[in-house]
This record gives sequence, structure tokens and C-alpha cells, in this order.
Amino acid sequence: MGKLNTISKTMIASCIVALTSSAFTGNALAQSFNDMPTTEFSYWPGVNYNANIPTTESILGYKVGERITSHADLIKYFEALASAAPDNIKLVKYGETWEGRALIYAVVGSAEHLANLDAFANNMQKLSDPKSLGKGEANQIIASLPSSVWLQHGVHGNEISSTDAAIQTAYHLLAAPEDPVNKTILSNTLVFIDPLQNPDGRSRFISHYYATVGMVHSDDRLSAEHNEPWPRGRSNHYLFDMNRDWLAITQPETAGRIKAINHFKPTVVIDLHEMGGDDTYFFVPAAQPINPYMQPDQLANNDIIGKNNARHFDDFGFSYFTREVFDGFYPGYGDSWPTFYGASAATYEVASTRGEIYKTRTGEIKHYRDTVQRHFVAALSTAQATAENRKKILTDFYDYQVEAIEAGENDKKERSFILPNTRDVAGTHRLATLMAKHGVIVKQATEDFKACGERYQAGAYIIDTAQPRGRFVKTTFTEQVDMPQAFVDEQERRRARKLRDEIYDVTGWSLPLMFNIDTARCGKAVEVKSRLVDETDKLVQPFINADAKVAYLVPWGDMAAGRLLTAALQAGISLKSADEAFTLEGVNYPAGTLVIERHANASSLPQTMQTLSEQTGAKIVGVDTSWVTKGPSFGSEKTVHMTAPKIAMAWDEPTSSLSAGNTRFVIEQQFNYPVTAIRADRLQRADLSQYQVLILPSGNYSRDLGKSGAENLAGWVSRGGVLITMSDATQWAASEAAGLLDAKRELAYSEDGSSSPKDSDLIDGQLIESKADLILAIENDTDMPDSVAGVLAKVEVDQEHWLTAGVNPEVIAMVYGNDIYSPVKLESGENVAWFKSKEDVLASGYLWEENKAQLAYKPFLIHQPLGRGMVIAFTQEPTTRAYLDGLNVMFLNAIFRSAAHAEPVR
Repeated sequence: MGKLNTISKTMIASCIVALTSSAFTGNALAQSFNDMPTTEFSYWPGVNYNANIPTTESILGYKVGERITSHADLIKYFEALASAAPDNIKLVKYGETWEGRALIYAVVGSAEHLANLDAFANNMQKLSDPKSLGKGEANQIIASLPSSVWLQHGVHGNEISSTDAAIQTAYHLLAAPEDPVNKTILSNTLVFIDPLQNPDGRSRFISHYYATVGMVHSDDRLSAEHNEPWPRGRSNHYLFDMNRDWLAITQPETAGRIKAINHFKPTVVIDLHEMGGDDTYFFVPAAQPINPYMQPDQLANNDIIGKNNARHFDDFGFSYFTREVFDGFYPGYGDSWPTFYGASAATYEVASTRGEIYKTRTGEIKHYRDTVQRHFVAALSTAQATAENRKKILTDFYDYQVEAIEAGENDKKERSFILPNTRDVAGTHRLATLMAKHGVIVKQATEDFKACGERYQAGAYIIDTAQPRGRFVKTTFTEQVDMPQAFVDEQERRRARKLRDEIYDVTGWSLPLMFNIDTARCGKAVEVKSRLVDETDKLVQPFINADAKVAYLVPWGDMAAGRLLTAALQAGISLKSADEAFTLEGVNYPAGTLVIERHANASSLPQTMQTLSEQTGAKIVGVDTSWVTKGPSFGSEKTVHMTAPKIAMAWDEPTSSLSAGNTRFVIEQQFNYPVTAIRADRLQRADLSQYQVLILPSGNYSRDLGKSGAENLAGWVSRGGVLITMSDATQWAASEAAGLLDAKRELAYSEDGSSSPKDSDLIDGQLIESKADLILAIENDTDMPDSVAGVLAKVEVDQEHWLTAGVNPEVIAMVYGNDIYSPVKLESGENVAWFKSKEDVLASGYLWEENKAQLAYKPFLIHQPLGRGMVIAFTQEPTTRAYLDGLNVMFLNAIFRSAAHAEPVR
């Protein structure tokens, strides 16, 4: 198609762009190529370009790499390319950001390949389903099918060069089809270019950058233009690091991209990033550890691609490195997720200029175009290697599917995963449909059945690992995925030497654990009548006795009930919540159950409840009597009236932008409830009387709040406010300076006991007779526990506290960092949830033995009354990456049930 017809001119005009590229074109602030004392620059020397293909200079007024291209200009230029070469490039809109910016990808190829794009997608789907495709037919398809490379750029909005490299890649392929490298690529490969995965973050970066540029661009790393203000451009609108969103798929950018990739299943996927400005360039092979479910052929293809990159980088004189960092263990990155449908995938990282010019510590001056060129060369080299190894890569892709099915069939322990769907129906439904969104075949039983000696009811979900996506199921559903023992041993050696460990990211990520969903395992296929689960399936739970005379009850304990609560509160419905479990008409209802009485609401309540049932999927039971035979009655003081609290949260410095964004997203988009963001420094003196709940995301508040801030918050809490703190914010609340929480952080435990530093310039004499003695001699007198990269830990929950109503006796939390707190004393408050014993605390991941011992029985959730209000403290973050769904009910309680239990001054 000639233009991107799915993107209207009106929409492009309305995109939220603080500064378009034209703002400084021709201005003294813009430093052009002509200002740079360099020789004639060429991205790919020796090539002749077709004048009929427009350059950025002809469309946007500047050369590629001369300035940082905005999202609006990106769209404008790709539309121009599509108009000039409609037979060789196709643009597709695959989504829209929170702020309304279009997400697009371009497909570049020969006229023949592009004309057969739908057939290409169909053939890739056939190759990915060997159960319906024999080896002979697969070989026939492979013989004529092009390979494919998907180049994804700019997932971190302040990693700017890859988007302009995407522009240069598209232009170069279209304008120089007879160049030998291009000819090989276009004859054998379709090149998919996702030029900008994070338009909102990039627009934030560009707005800041060009607003701080002075008379000339500064190369000084201390300059304002090289130091972004909070929250920086890395994250999207909700401040998510979207390179970590590939498991939970919470953001529209991720959802659209995964849907597109699942449609075409490109055989090579490259995610282009930036790193520190003093580095060089990183490409495959990746560092250790490698996920054990990645296959040798995939890694071998990465080596082939890496060697080709090295050849071109050597020719250009570009420095690079491999293997030292950026591992392949966590399956939720943009460079690891594709490997689990059979692609060969990798991360590329270039040293960033974080602007138009940058001076390294060695004195080298780097220009923006230098970073753009390196990404462009790596992308072209990758496409070339993919084209030259077309048959091998496609054959490896097909073999991956065959071997994945065989691996599942041969697994006598975890052939099938069964989600019983008898507890937390909403959470189980969410997990099942999430796996379907990933491309996993998920079925739901339509009748009762028996498997591996256990009986299950109709409605249970079944995932058979004998499928092409079986390895993805294994790595995301298996409770423990081990790092290679040699790598673990090396980390323990480094710890013993007091060196920092090399674990890059979380080591535990089991989705059933994080969702707190019951999961059974069976060592054989499950035979039962079933239906195929689709990602769009809507949750439906029964609405019993819709014409009830007395009240409607909503059993508490899942997100469907939570969404009904927030919807009902915003609709002005009067409702209560039981602090304890109760029995009515022989039916047991859990603590937290919502009670919506007819006499307290409008006559239209039945119709309203029907609408809420359809919107939220919550189970609703109408009752014709209020006669409770066990537990609190509807009129009991233990059945509290729920109010619609006004929620505020700290924003801006010093909060962690990720913590703030994740938390706001969970409340606004998962709980469907509004939040007011208040800049943290305003909390020192702000009148918070209109708010019932204030949330402090993780952050170091000691400077920005200080004594006056602590006093202001203490006064507000004592008058009936609910203060919720998370992670580092709990550090501040528990500090002596703040005095809001009586729990204290612990130093590292020592069996010999910690010694206090001596107030003297002299110390006792000592003998050092061995290297072991030397290590002991250099130990700090006081030390914190060793930091943890990220593990899943088991938390035991007090079942008799109103704060944990509807929460399971055991939940899973993510533990990272080195914060461990002493339990709060009974005279001050209650430890409402705590980590389990040393032997049982680790649910998934790798946790240092010393941390296991010290973390045991230490608090995760603390409730401390203060006057008419209270402090609710999470010692770790319950909203991390918005993928700890199993903690959502606990977090709902912390907001809404706490507000109901506070006694604000009226």
C-alpha cells in the first residue's frame, strides 16, 4: 500500500509531541553535520542510492543522525518511503500507546516476497505446527520460503539511536537494491522493522533534551542535556520498563507487538538498545547464564550472526565485545521471549551519546550519527547473515517445533499442567488467557475428569507441554529453573572474595507462583472433552438469585470481586465488607465478602448489579434473609461500611519511577480506580485532609520530606489517614528521623555477633597467618545482608486480621535488595504477613543461604495504628512489574479495607 492508511492525518497531528524536529531546524541551537570537523561521512561507503527514494533531508530537513527524530517525523518519513516504493515496503499499525501515539512496523522486501506476505505468514504458521505438517511438506515450504528478521528499536525511550538507525536501514534497503549485500538480503529475506517501541518515552526524552540545549550542544556528561529529570525517557507512560513486560503483557505496546510477532513468527529477532557512553558495542553471543530451555541450534545461529557482525565491525574499525554481560536467562525480555517459539534472538547495545555529542572518559568525541551507524551496520549485517543462512535457520525453526513436541511427550513428570479453577476463578482465568495470548494452546474441560489419580471439575484449564510452545510453558510454569551450576559456583566464589555477583536480573519468575494459582502436574496427556481457550475469552461467573429481597453478596478473594468493589464505590452504591467469614443459609462466605443491602440502595439495584456482573465477571449471590448462623451479621461492627477513598501517591523525585509507575498502573488499570499523583516535596507541608489514603512508592524520602514532612504525615495519619509504604519507603518510615514505624532494618547476622566500631585511632594487634585470615580481617564491623537480584519467596499470612480478609494462608512475594526488618512489637502493631522458615522460604530462584536464614519469619506486611489512622508497611514491593497478581487482593485490602477501618475526624 502506498501510505499508512490506518493512520489518519488527524491522528498524526494530534500525537502528543512536545517538540517536533522542525522546531530547531535552521536554528543556531541545531548542530548539523556541516558544523562537525570531519571528512565526508557515509553510513555504507561505496553505495549509489536511487534518487527516487526520498532522503530524510528532503522530507524532514536534516540528514539521518543529524538530530534525534521525533515520533511524528518518524511516521512522516516512513509514509514517504511507502509512497515512493509501494511494491517494496508495507506499513502496518499494530497498536497505540497510552498517550495516543501510533505504533507501526514496516516490512521491506522484494516485490515478489512482499506481494506474498500473507502466504509467508501462513507458511510460517504451518512450519510452527508439525502435527499437521509432515517433514516432506515442510522441506518443500523451506525450499522457497524467505527467512525473516525482525528488528525492534527503542523499547527504552531514552536509548535514542536505534530509531534513527531504523530509518537508515529502511532507506538503505529501498534506495540501493543492487548493492551486493542488499541484493542478498532482498532475494532471501523479509526484513521487519519496528522503528520505535516506546514513542511516549522517546517524546519525553526529546522534550527535555532540546529544552536544555544552549548556544551549542555540550559534550560534557555533567551538562543538563545529558542528565534527564525524573522519570527519564526510559519507560512508557505508566513508567514501565517494557523490556520486562513480555511475561505479563500489561502494556498495549507489548500486547500489539506480541500479536504481530506471533502472526509472522520471524526467524531472527534483534532488540537494539543503548548502554553507557564509555562502552563500545555489544552483540551475541550472550553472557552466562543461558536459559536451559533455549536450544543449541538457536545459540549456534546467534554465533553465526555474531561472527558476521564482527567481520563488518572489523572492516569499519568499530570496537565491540561479546559474552561479558546481558545474559539469556530470564525469559521475559524482548531478546529472550522470541526464542520460545523457535526464533534466534539477541540484544545489541551501543555506547550512547544520550544526545547529539558526547565526550568519553578517554577524551574521544562521539557524535549521535556514530551510534546510529553502528546500529545500522549491525542490523544490515544481521539481515545478511539471516539471508545467507536462510535454509538452515528455517530448518532449525521447524525442527524446534518438532523437538518441543517430542520433549513434552517424553516428560513423565510434567507432561500436563492443570489449573483446577476452584479457587480464585478470576486469577486462574487471567493466567489461562494470558498463556493463550503468548501463543500457547490452552484448553478448558467441558466435563469432569480424572488425571493422574486426581479428579477435577469441568472448567479446569489444561496445558499440554507436547506442543510447539511447550518449552515456553516449561520455563514459565516450572517452579524452579536452575542456573548452570558452574555459574552458581562462580557467584559464590565471588561473594566469598567480597566481589559483586554477576546475576543480571531476577532468578525466579514462575507465573503460577506469582499469580498464586493452584497448579497440578500430570506425567501424561489429559483426555477429556474440552474447548480451546482464546485470549479474548470473557470471565463469566454466576449471578444467583438476581431478584433477591434482602441483599447481594460478593465472595471476596479474587480480582473480579475487587473490580466490582471499585466500580460499586464509584457508582455511589452503599456496601459493607465482613471482617470475618460467616455462614448464611448453609453457605460459607469468606472474610472480606461484600454485602450490598437492597434497603440501603436505589430501587434500580438489581439492574445495576446485573451490569456489574457482566462488566467485572464477579460472582454474585442474592439472598432473601440476613439471618447469619455463624460469624458476623450484616449489622455487626465487624461488618464495616466501605467508603470510596480518595487516594494520593508520591510522585517525582525521590520515588523510584518504576515503583511509582507500576503501583499507579495496578490501581488505575487493574483495580480501575483513580489516583492523584502529588510531587513528593509538596508532602512536607501539604494539606492532605481531603485524602484518606497516601501511598509512598519505593524511594529515599529522607531529604525531600525531612523532619517537617514526617511530622506532617504523622499528623495526617493520627487524624485518620492511611499511609502505605513500600520497600525503600518503609526504610524511611522505620528510620529514627521519621519515627512512623517501629520495625527496624537489620544488619547482616553474624554467628560471632557484630562488634561496634572502636572510637580510637588504634586497634588491637593481630596476626594474619593465611588468606582465610586476611578475608576475615577485612570484614566490616557492621554490614548489611548481601543483596539479592530477585527471587520468589513464600509468605505466611495471618488469617485472623481484617487486613488479610480473603487472602490465602500462603502467598508469593518477590524479594530483592538487602532489606530485612525486625518484627514490630505487639505494643506498636502487628506483623500481618511474614516470610516462612529457612527451609521453606524460597519458592523459586537462587537465594544466598545466609539470606534464607535471616529472612525467615521476618515481616512482609506490617500494620501499625497511629491515632485514628494507621501505617501499612510492605517490606518488599507488591506491585513489581505488575506481574505479582497473587498479591493484588492483599494490596486491595491495604487500600480499601484500611480506609474503612480508619476513623478520620469528620
